[in-house]
Amino acid sequence: MDEARLRQEIIDTARAMAREGLSPGTSGNVSARLGEGMLITPTGMAYADLTPPDIVFVDAQGEPAPGGRKPSSEWRFHLAAYRTRADARAVVHAHSLNATALACARKPIPAFHYMVAVAGGKDIPLAGYATFGTRKLAEHVARALKKRKACLMANHGQIACGATLGGALDLAREVEALAAQYVTVLQAGKPKLLGDAEMKKVLKRFASYGQQDED
Repeated sequence: MDEARLRQEIIDTARAMAREGLSPGTSGNVSARLGEGMLITPTGMAYADLTPPDIVFVDAQGEPAPGGRKPSSEWRFHLAAYRTRADARAVVHAHSLNATALACARKPIPAFHYMVAVAGGKDIPLAGYATFGTRKLAEHVARALKKRKACLMANHGQIACGATLGGALDLAREVEALAAQYVTVLQAGKPKLLGDAEMKKVLKRFASYGQQDED
């Protein structure tokens, strides 16, 4: 995909995120890998007002292109996600209702349902808290994403990585759906979690979903 199309797709993804209620107002941010750096939404601008030139290029050292908009204040953890996950081509950060509620309660999403494997492991972990926009927060996010494609962020929200912008947005939707289900389960009582052995089987099946033989 050429850069002009990628800029527009970032805008379309951010608008879809806002439209669906995954991130109200100007909260959240979206990025896509480009060369050794990334393109990312600017800080403090309504998604409805964005045009392709508003999307900011940030190089691998964290330097924005001269003469452009200021990048999202969260650019550090986007770069950290790309450094940590070579397979990530896009990152979506959202303040979705239920994922944020769990993050504020400092609760990761455990294996209450086999679909938590969509994030690449037996749970959806919780990155530690640090002030937004800081190196410390980027370090926490990098640690949480080392073996997962998504995580919650303490007292903050969620972050999801994908091979495409559409894939990252889909994963953010899945995380929010799982968070909503888990919140409901917690209201009903103590959840019965799936064991590590079962989640290993689930992850193996996910690796060849739609092609595996039936037992």
